[in-house]
Amino acid sequence: MQRSNLYIVVFSAILTIVLGGLLSGTSVVLKPLQDKQVELDTKKKILGAVDPSSVEGKTPDEILAYYKKRVTSTVVDINGEPMETDAKGNKLVAEKIDFQKNHNKFKKDVEARPYPVFMYMKEDGSGVEAYIFPMFGAGLWDWISGFVAVDSDLNTVRGVAFDHKSETPGLGARITDEPVKARFVGKKLYDASGTLQSVSMVKGEKGEPLDDHHIDGLSGATLTGKGLNAMLKDYFGYYGSYIEKTKNSKEPVAEVVEPAIEEEAEETAE
Repeated sequence: MQRSNLYIVVFSAILTIVLGGLLSGTSVVLKPLQDKQVELDTKKKILGAVDPSSVEGKTPDEILAYYKKRVTSTVVDINGEPMETDAKGNKLVAEKIDFQKNHNKFKKDVEARPYPVFMYMKEDGSGVEAYIFPMFGAGLWDWISGFVAVDSDLNTVRGVAFDHKSETPGLGARITDEPVKARFVGKKLYDASGTLQSVSMVKGEKGEPLDDHHIDGLSGATLTGKGLNAMLKDYFGYYGSYIEKTKNSKEPVAEVVEPAIEEEAEETAE
C-alpha cells in the first residue's frame, strides 16, 4: 500500500525523536561511569609519574585509596599565586580540570590559564616528597601530554608519564615506553645559576652519556621529540613563578585541596 508523504514525514520525525531520546538516555547513564574512568586514568598517571609501583597490579579501588592518602593538589596562576575560582566564579579543583580543554582555551592567553599542581606527600604526612606538573602539547600528528614528577628540591626529575593520541607506533609512540621514560629520571630542570634549561631530547638515538639537561632521542621520531621538548620547556616556564616561590618559602605556595572531598565544580574550559 502506498504511503502518503505526510505519513512518511511523521513516521521519520517520530523515529528520530525516539532514537534521539534513547541515545541521550544512554549518554546520561554512561557519563558517570566515563567520568569515573577518566578520574582513575588521570590519578594512575599522576601516581605513575612519581611512584610506578603504587599502581602496578593494583585494583581501581586500591589506586584511588592510595591517591587519597598520598596526594594533595592546588591550582595557581602564572604568577604562582593561588587561583581559587575561574572567570565565571566556579571553584577550581585540580582534579576536575580537563587538561586538554584548559590548554587549548588559553593557548593565546597563557597568563589567564589555571595551572594545576599535585603534591605527593611523605608517608608520615610531614611534608611534600615530590611535585607533579601536568602539561599538554603537540606531537607529529596530534596532541601529546605528560605528568612530570620533580623531587622536593624542585629541580630533579623523579619520573614522567607521557601520553599521545596518534604518534607513529614504534617511533614517536615510544614516548610512553618505560625505557624511554627512564631516561628522564635524575635529570635537572635548572642549571647552577638557577636558569631554566628544562630537559631536552637530542636528535637521534646514539646511547651516549649526556649532561644533566639532555637525554637520548628517538630514532625516526625527530618531530615528536621536538614537540615533547617544546611542551616541557613551555610548561616549566609557566610554572616557573610557582617553583621559585615554593623554593624560597620552603612550603607549597597556595592552599592545598584535599582530593577526597567531592566538590560540585565545573570544568575549567567548557
